[in-house]
Amino acid sequence: MTQETTLWTALITPMNRDGSIDFESLSRVAERQDAAGNGILLIGSTGEGLALSEKEKSAVVQHVSEMNVAVPVMVGVGGMNLDHQKKWIQKCNHLNIDAFLMVTPLYSKPGPKGQAAWFSQLLDTAEKPCMLYNIPSRTGIDFYPHVAKILSSHPNFWSIKEASGNIKTYQTFREMVPEISLFSGDDGLLAFFRAAGCQGLVSVSANVWPEATTLYTEKCLTGETESLFPLWKRAVAALFSQSNPIPVKHLLHEKGVISTPCLRLPLLADELEDVAGLMQIDEEIETWYKKTNK
Repeated sequence: MTQETTLWTALITPMNRDGSIDFESLSRVAERQDAAGNGILLIGSTGEGLALSEKEKSAVVQHVSEMNVAVPVMVGVGGMNLDHQKKWIQKCNHLNIDAFLMVTPLYSKPGPKGQAAWFSQLLDTAEKPCMLYNIPSRTGIDFYPHVAKILSSHPNFWSIKEASGNIKTYQTFREMVPEISLFSGDDGLLAFFRAAGCQGLVSVSANVWPEATTLYTEKCLTGETESLFPLWKRAVAALFSQSNPIPVKHLLHEKGVISTPCLRLPLLADELEDVAGLMQIDEEIETWYKKTNK
């Protein structure tokens, strides 16, 4: 089922006013994705995984895994301490999850040999399919395509999430590892990546519009892009008008899906002072979905 899923939602982690995790809202956002048939990615960057303690991360994964959703669940693995990451993977191996998302080591900027050794040990530790994540805007360095080639024979290496924003980088991955599934990590680039054999999307916008983003993904992957622009381009721009997931949490709060728009420092909900533009694009996406989904 993991390999068949074309849309994964990088789920937010809802929080209460006091900064604790809002498990009631977490159930609600997970149920919305389950109802839409979207895979669920927990505690990635959209889920503020690096701002959560080990105990909190475990509680989030345990909570969703015990919901027994019908869709597959993927868990984020991120940091720069190898031993910590391996212990985290070992813990999650025994939970009701389906896959791991593994990001390039943060801050340290390893070279190709370091990346290959890092990912090899994580892949060896995992007992689930693994998606390797290229996001140099957050890690400070690219996941090298020739490292992907070195790792491509590993049985746990299932896919790549490409979020560099560079179509040429995507094309290089496609050429270097044609047997590895490639997913867009940028909602707005899915239509462009589709021409180079993209298998799907790891989405931020699906937090807000689960069904509409599913339809958007289907149309992108089948080449039916006439009705998508410029609406979805503006929608994605609105959701990234401040650091992710600040706008997403604001919009979900305005829609009554989560109880507060609160985040963990250094992210702050107050960075977004006007939600009128978000509410406008929300209305436009909902209108598009009703009109298109006939």
